[in-house]
Amino acid sequence: MGAFGRNHARVYKELEQQGEPLRLLGVVDQDVARADAVGREFGCRSFGSLQQLLTTHSELQAASVTVPTVHHLAVAGTLMEAGVDVLIEKPIAATLTEADELIALAKRCERIGQVGHLERFNPAVRATIPLITQPMFFEIHRLSVFTPRSLDVDVVLDLMIHDLDIVLSFVNSPVQEVRAVGLPILSGKTDIANVRLEFASGCVANFTASRVSTERIRKLRFFQPRQYISIDYGRQDVLAFTVGADPGQASMPSVNPQIGVVKPPITAEEPLRAELRSFLDAVRRRSTPVVSLEDGRRALALGLQIVDDIHKHSSRINLEKLTSS
Repeated sequence: MGAFGRNHARVYKELEQQGEPLRLLGVVDQDVARADAVGREFGCRSFGSLQQLLTTHSELQAASVTVPTVHHLAVAGTLMEAGVDVLIEKPIAATLTEADELIALAKRCERIGQVGHLERFNPAVRATIPLITQPMFFEIHRLSVFTPRSLDVDVVLDLMIHDLDIVLSFVNSPVQEVRAVGLPILSGKTDIANVRLEFASGCVANFTASRVSTERIRKLRFFQPRQYISIDYGRQDVLAFTVGADPGQASMPSVNPQIGVVKPPITAEEPLRAELRSFLDAVRRRSTPVVSLEDGRRALALGLQIVDDIHKHSSRINLEKLTSS
């Protein structure tokens, strides 16, 4: 029941109060006082252990796993073996071996497993999907101010992994080359990173992620034949600039009459609410989630490859000596 766990509880309770066919049974945290406080806030039971919850509620069908990444396998595995479907916060696991164990468990136990790559449910991202033809170049910036959270992982697995998942889903082509550089600034892990990926399709993507910025920026831009598309995750809007578009289809004025500017309609919804509704729908229908465990593994594999390349680059330039001198 950290900050994000509480948000999951909040949204589940809101959905219940709005008539969705679900009931928030309880929240779990080894910090019993924290669990009790969230339980009182949202009118549900609180538990100090997962076993206590499973023993008390035999009707439990689905759960959000919002514990630190290193505990994903233990907690989600216990739930799936107890017959519970799970939404596991990103990244799916700490290692690929653990991710593979989760995937195998879900198959063996016949459980639904979804990974919490939240930006897939950003209204701007959802509005962009119908516009995708052949992306050839991406420029992505995700900058955040420093906070003492998620410092057990590099910025790649903390922040950049959102954009890795989005680009992988947009391009749908194997990664052929990774080049990355990163620096620790305020923690013992990489706090700022720049990455260049090249895909088999010829597409190139540049990523910059920082958790030591003075401002918050979350933008993704990409180019495809005769079109440039800009997504602002924070404002939840998208603009499409198309060369040679029918002027009658333009929804915004353009400085160049040869370029049509369209702002696709956005269906406004809190991304977490959309994500949890999608998860619950997959649970009810017994269908593959929008973000499957395999999708989560793919993003993790790329993130770990990037982290490894950053470490290799740091060794080549003897970064530890440079930063300590």
